[in-house]
Amino acid sequence: MRIIFFLAPASTKSYNFYIVKRLLIAIALFSLTVNFSFAQQVINLPKPKSSGKVSIEETIKMRRSVRSYYDKGLTDQQISQLLWAAQGITDDSFNFRAAPSAGAIFPLTIYVVRKDGVFKYNPLGHKLTEHLSGDLRPSMLRASLGQTCIKEAPVSFVITANGYKMREKYGGRSYRYICMEVGHAAENLQLQAISLGLSSVPIGSFWDDVIAKTLNIPPDEEPLYIIPVGYQSS
Repeated sequence: MRIIFFLAPASTKSYNFYIVKRLLIAIALFSLTVNFSFAQQVINLPKPKSSGKVSIEETIKMRRSVRSYYDKGLTDQQISQLLWAAQGITDDSFNFRAAPSAGAIFPLTIYVVRKDGVFKYNPLGHKLTEHLSGDLRPSMLRASLGQTCIKEAPVSFVITANGYKMREKYGGRSYRYICMEVGHAAENLQLQAISLGLSSVPIGSFWDDVIAKTLNIPPDEEPLYIIPVGYQSS
């Protein structure tokens, strides 16, 4: 027969203190683990360039919606340039961005969807933070009514908007301003793609709730655009 002895604190009070102490230690260790994990998932993007070889007139003339792409990834420099054109900081004094925003509220967020995961763009630090791991492009394909370019393109930029930020100041006109702003950002991104020798297509036809769930988008954000970008295959 085995006899097991349990060593417990001498009193209920000391036992409660013992439990609380163990819980606090566990929480602290968990917090350190989480913070370390997130610290390893930040990608500092290369500094964007402010000049290129293709004129703005040429990019406007050449821009077309392309729905077929080679399976060739984009470099960090290319992704950096595209994000900067859409939502990058262009005035360090006031943190103004590349696309105009009503009241400088900037309600847009851009998620970068790649084979290795989903990343959230932070304009202030010009960096990406891993949001989800794994290739979610097949799921996005189903949620976008079978538009194969989303799965083919090496990168898709998903632009969301926080309507609450706008409504606080502009009330009923907020949705109009958000639509204007996402259009500005999308066009900037697509013209920048042309200047980099890339192609793109703006997609607005998808199940909003499924895309939001697939990409774990916060409930206060609404997905408005999916813009696949890559090298045209035909």
